[in-house]
Amino acid sequence: IFPLNLGNKEITWMMLEAGAETDVVNSVGRTAAQMAAFVGQHDCVTIINNFFPRERLDYYTKPQGLDKEPKLPVKLAGPLHKIITTTNMHPVKIVLLVKENPLLAEVEALQKCYRVLDLICEKCMKQKDMNEVLAMKMHYISCIFQKCVTFLKEREDKLDGFIKSLLKGRDKDGFPVHQEKLIRESIRKFPYCEATLLQQLVRSIAPVEL
Repeated sequence: IFPLNLGNKEITWMMLEAGAETDVVNSVGRTAAQMAAFVGQHDCVTIINNFFPRERLDYYTKPQGLDKEPKLPVKLAGPLHKIITTTNMHPVKIVLLVKENPLLAEVEALQKCYRVLDLICEKCMKQKDMNEVLAMKMHYISCIFQKCVTFLKEREDKLDGFIKSLLKGRDKDGFPVHQEKLIRESIRKFPYCEATLLQQLVRSIAPVEL
């Protein structure tokens, strides 16, 4: 709790990487994220809520059960983990992270990655301590990866075309329609309709017309 009170993001990250448990509660029943929010250290809250241990991703780099090959090649684990743990969830930022890494910016690589993300999403929803926020994040990134695959397959300008479409504003007011449609589509495709977070998101965007 001490670095959270100081708002030290680097120490918070180091503690998480060293194995600090995010769901452990203190004497008044609050988690580290709740305590950080209570004292106004919202950057620390963001880091905690976006943290995903590398070991949980490395699990998919080893064959499981009857599988002869791992679901995720080892070479993709690092680049994918970087995107999973980013705190900037703007779709353009995520596409840029894909584009800047030659290992990721290929159809087959992205297909393997988004399938693993879907598995993590499912696990987050079905585990004993359900994590709707992390599940939604994995699903959201998966949807963006799937769109990247479409552009890589169908467009000569590939991811540049995707980025341009996301940045292009509506003629009359500059509103980024493609960004909004992408986000709404990812929410609509979230497979767990009973999730409280999904219902909150739907209620918040429903009154806003494109």
